[in-house]
Amino acid sequence: MAILNYAPEALKNLFRPPVTTKYPAEPAVYPERSRGHIEIAIDECISCGMCVRCCPCGTLSVDRNAGTWSIDRFDCIACGYCVEKCPKKCLHMVAGYQTPGEKKGSVTYQKSPEVMEADRKKREEAAAKAKAAAEAKAKAKTLDESKPEA
Repeated sequence: MAILNYAPEALKNLFRPPVTTKYPAEPAVYPERSRGHIEIAIDECISCGMCVRCCPCGTLSVDRNAGTWSIDRFDCIACGYCVEKCPKKCLHMVAGYQTPGEKKGSVTYQKSPEVMEADRKKREEAAAKAKAAAEAKAKAKTLDESKPEA
């Protein structure tokens, strides 16, 4: 008896076109505002760590000295806070899914050697300027202290 209840639905579906997507034959179309996953333009990154500080899950890590940026994709909830907070806008939210991995782990991106060398030189120049400014300030302070008051 139960088969008679489903017979009209089965006959209707025989003459309708399929309602499923043609995913393998055509690329998947993701809806607008879908979260997707995070990608980085690593050579534009200044390794400031803003993304690490604002990540609610703690999935990101930055090593300024080694020039690396890591993300644990299994723990990332794709909220997009890191993309919003990045001052250089080198993080992007890409629609779609990432390629599945063989095992759970984090993905690490490494800056190119040319960019690493340029960053090192900038840091050295900034440190030299800061040191010179501190010495000038200390010298001005000692001159002010040694002046007799009138």
